[in-house]
Amino acid sequence: MSQDAPALIEQAVHAFLDEVPALKPLKLVVGIDLRGRGDTQQFRLELPEVAVRRDIAADARVRVEMRRDFFNAMVENGARVADWREAFTYGQAKASGVDQYLRLIVNVVERQEERTRTRRARH
Repeated sequence: MSQDAPALIEQAVHAFLDEVPALKPLKLVVGIDLRGRGDTQQFRLELPEVAVRRDIAADARVRVEMRRDFFNAMVENGARVADWREAFTYGQAKASGVDQYLRLIVNVVERQEERTRTRRARH
């Protein structure tokens, strides 16, 4: 492992928000559970300031679960939004929480991907 988990989470969030800038002003607390060999590490992510700390995040509106080794590989290989979408589609990552927040995030990501596809087609 080249970096600690909070730094990797922060790196992943910044890369994601750079691709989907419409989510930058969203005020949200996200609980992140990274499952390892015999334990689960829990982190609290506060948006929009992207503050990550080790905490249970009892007030989280959205909770994301995934294996620690999978998360490390995704971030270190420079995962893009399409890679994260695939991870959630095939079950390597799971998101739960308030349905309105989940739907909002999915809709914003889909619209951003559509805009990106449209820009590529014009050039």
